[in-house]
Amino acid sequence: MKIKEGFLLRELCGEHIVTAEGLENINFNKLISLNETAAFLWKALIGKEFTVEDMAQLLVDEWGIDMELALKDSENLCKAWEEAGIAK
Repeated sequence: MKIKEGFLLRELCGEHIVTAEGLENINFNKLISLNETAAFLWKALIGKEFTVEDMAQLLVDEWGIDMELALKDSENLCKAWEEAGIAK
């Protein structure tokens, strides 16, 4: 999986928002907001190929959570990013 090019993470009014560069990426019907954990993963993974396991390991390393929980959360986030069209 990889975050698609043309999307940037910005902080607006204390919120982490994914914005698109270029008209081909803009969908005005959808605003993508990331929580602190998802924003951490975005920053760590932008420009890299990654797996669900890579994401989970970042969560374990940063917050010391259980790998099983980290995998479940990472799978859900990957699915959400794919459905939003910001990762493939």
